Amino acid sequence: MKKALASRILTLGLCTTLLAVVTRISTNQELGFLNINAAIAGNNTNVEEFISRGTEPFWSVTVSKSGIVYSSLDTRKLTFPYVAPLTATGRPTDLVRVYRLKGKDNNILMIKKVDSCSDGMSDNNYPYSATLVLGDRVLEGCAQRK
Repeated sequence: MKKALASRILTLGLCTTLLAVVTRISTNQELGFLNINAAIAGNNTNVEEFISRGTEPFWSVTVSKSGIVYSSLDTRKLTFPYVAPLTATGRPTDLVRVYRLKGKDNNILMIKKVDSCSDGMSDNNYPYSATLVLGDRVLEGCAQRK
């Protein structure tokens, strides 16, 4: 009797967990999002590598299969695991990429295709703009493929 009851409780718990996961996936798809942030570089063979840079203050973010690394002159390096980017629903994949950086804050890196992005310090023009949100700081700059 105890084994049968324990088995039913376990089955009920598994069914409840599965239902919650299916509901969350369904809700995300209805909103037009694909929850692909769980993908890591080892599982993603199409990792695009980018370098984003900003001035005033100077900062950079490198996106590669080994991770997403933020560095600046005034703080230590922050390393985040690689996550596959979210893309705009119904738009070309190359138009915008949003990386949700894992951590205690809602850190986000957005790389957007533009006609031209100037870093304001050099004569270089870049094909992408970059916006980095780290906690309550917002940094803007330019980006290019590595």
